[in-house]
Amino acid sequence: MYFASDNSGPVHPKVLAALNEANLGYQMAYGADTLMNEVRDRIRGIFEAPGAAVYLVATGTAANSLALATLANPWDTIFCSPVAHIHEDECNAPEFYTGAKLTLVPGGDKMDPEALRRSILAEETRGVHGPQRGPVSITQVTERGSVYSLAELQALCSVAKEYNLPVHLDGARFTNALVALNCSPAEMTWKSGVDAVSFGGTKNGLMGVEAVVFFDEAKAWEFELRRKRGAHLFSKHRYLSAQMAAYLRDDLWLTMARQANANCARLADGLRAKGATFLHEPQANMIFAQFSRARHKQLHEAGAVYHLWGADLSGADDEEILTCRLVCDWSIGDDDIDRFLALL
Repeated sequence: MYFASDNSGPVHPKVLAALNEANLGYQMAYGADTLMNEVRDRIRGIFEAPGAAVYLVATGTAANSLALATLANPWDTIFCSPVAHIHEDECNAPEFYTGAKLTLVPGGDKMDPEALRRSILAEETRGVHGPQRGPVSITQVTERGSVYSLAELQALCSVAKEYNLPVHLDGARFTNALVALNCSPAEMTWKSGVDAVSFGGTKNGLMGVEAVVFFDEAKAWEFELRRKRGAHLFSKHRYLSAQMAAYLRDDLWLTMARQANANCARLADGLRAKGATFLHEPQANMIFAQFSRARHKQLHEAGAVYHLWGADLSGADDEEILTCRLVCDWSIGDDDIDRFLALL
């Protein structure tokens, strides 16, 4: 009954087997390995972008921060949601790597196009004394488990393009969003107006690798320099390539995301039947559910692992409704979900 995070789940056996295979013999270092050629071609294919620049790093924080550093000047501001991952969960790494600041677009879980426009218009109003307008960064899946529709992505990108601003998509859970929308990677990125994407793998069954994809190759060399200068160019790069290659072969990336989303849907249906409520309608593999402290205590005592959100179990009022975050990965079995629901 482990619902704390998809970061905590196991690596898929096919990925481990690919690492074992990659460990045989010798390969050129720093991304010149033959597996990286396979990865680059495959990612260009699935994104329908033959000229895309494709790179690998080991963490989502590196992917987001280095991509944004390539898109932003140090005197810019980056527009994002108040609950964007780059704001809530990356310890100012985007600011550190970019030299830019973040501007939080007022609103909730998702950015609203008109709120984004107002935030953009509020900048470049003080001449040399204020920040200049910089990239827009969108988290997909959001940190509250919601998924931007294609129309919502297109509306945000359209506003950004009105002001000639690049758009970055933080896709740590890219594939969970993709299968929820039942669309193509191209439709969810460059066809909607996205310029660069952090294409996540770690949360979806990999040991630790993320791809950064630029749809304009003009940014490629700058990213390479920033990756090296930022200490994120792996010498034994083939172990990143091997993970991503295995991920993309035979659509394993889609299979795992579909399973994670299906696990979450089973859990959500069961929670709803038990009378739980949700902060946001579950769409991908993350739920923010609400039920009584007494039930939370019972579940934790039985060994369930998950996070309470803005509350704890120490209060005296067992009938108080507390919010929790429940995240499903590809590996959670029906038995664990059903046991959790039976206890609830």
